[in-house]
Amino acid sequence: MADVLEKQLEVGSSEDSGSQRDEIFERPKGWRGIYYHPYSQVTMLGFVCFMCPGMFNALGGIGGGGQVNTTAQSNAGTATYSTFAFFAFFSGTINNVIGPRLTLSLGTVGYSLYIASFLVDNIHPGAYNFVIVAGALLGVCAGLLWTAQGSMMMAYPTEAQKGLFIGIFWAIFNLGAVVGGAVAFGTNFDNSVIGNGTYIGFLILTLIGVVLAPLMADPAKIIRTDGTKVNLQKHPSWKTEFYSLYVAFKTDPWIVLLFPMFYASNYFYTWQQNDYNAALFDIRARSLNAFVYWLAQIFGSVFLGYFILDHTKLRRRVRALVGWVVILAMVFIVHIWAYFYQKTYTRATAPVNASKMDISNSAFPAHVWLYIFCGLLDSMWQTFVYWLLGAMSNDLAKLAVFIGFYKAIQSAGAAGVWHTDAVSVPYMNIFISTWVLCAAGMIFAAPMIYYRLQDHTEEGEEKFHVPAWQRE
Repeated sequence: MADVLEKQLEVGSSEDSGSQRDEIFERPKGWRGIYYHPYSQVTMLGFVCFMCPGMFNALGGIGGGGQVNTTAQSNAGTATYSTFAFFAFFSGTINNVIGPRLTLSLGTVGYSLYIASFLVDNIHPGAYNFVIVAGALLGVCAGLLWTAQGSMMMAYPTEAQKGLFIGIFWAIFNLGAVVGGAVAFGTNFDNSVIGNGTYIGFLILTLIGVVLAPLMADPAKIIRTDGTKVNLQKHPSWKTEFYSLYVAFKTDPWIVLLFPMFYASNYFYTWQQNDYNAALFDIRARSLNAFVYWLAQIFGSVFLGYFILDHTKLRRRVRALVGWVVILAMVFIVHIWAYFYQKTYTRATAPVNASKMDISNSAFPAHVWLYIFCGLLDSMWQTFVYWLLGAMSNDLAKLAVFIGFYKAIQSAGAAGVWHTDAVSVPYMNIFISTWVLCAAGMIFAAPMIYYRLQDHTEEGEEKFHVPAWQRE
């Protein structure tokens, strides 16, 4: 552990620190300095998610989990996000008790099981129930993984670096889905269905992620680039941890205005992946679409995070408002464009076993560009949400609870819409509800951004204040 310097830094109004007087720690040297560096840790975190959620996204981006009939994947998605919604709501407290590294490690296991279930179903088509059970278990694990990921990613940077760190993570994470999409496209170029080799390749990659997660450093040993330590509180009792959910909500009620944005943040995947990509395109085109969709997300997250949200010449509140305007514009560009395609087909006119659009079709380029813009919107949306939460607090425990709120509500929305797709609700109904929810999410977020967000986070003002009787 690095020694504490006796001198303390007067921060003033600098954005690079979260308090008026922070102890400055000497950074370790040599390989320890590299390993314990915040950039190294956020990079490792990105690769854990590259291997696990990245492969999950690659499979989902193809539409229907790569299957011709999307019903199994839709029902598995319902199971995943139903359990995700419940466990994510409490995963912030679990994260604070057992620590983010162990929470992250436990979360990776479900992704390997989920990929394995599709491999089994591809070999033995009667394994439908296994896919559903694996989806439900994935929801439990995903709640743990994403809560740990969010709290670690937002605790490592200084205030002025949060957009950059989100961009770094999001680029590496989405590169996993890009690689997965490329693998799926290459191995299935001449196939009408996804082959076993694709699922085996995805499974091996997720297992690498399971091994990588425990190798990450303990966040308590990380020193930020400005010399301040990551803020980790002592692990209190379970009673106190559950009470912290109430405290977080009571001390920061503005979080409620982000709930519609949380709800919409995974809702749009159903229409994009199953009701557009899987409905209109053959396996080869679907795989290529997934590749460019996730590739676009790398550019979208870096553009918004680095060039707008971390623009040093603008005050933080101004950056937030500019980001809000950009995303609102993207919501309407994507959905107005998509409407003109959606009105040309229904479930009846585009059945499962109908002839689908291939990459050689003259209409394909225009359609794939819409999917690229869908990917840009998704990455900007997720980046903006994480950035807003990071701007509300610098405290790791409070961030864990906020991320828990985010993932619970996000998953509740996803569970509902995957179920509507499984029971064959008309494509247009799902599309319109997606558009309305995205627009509503941005409108509700506007007052929080304008009135709650400050140019600087005072650490003493945003920490938990748990009564003494709750600390026993």
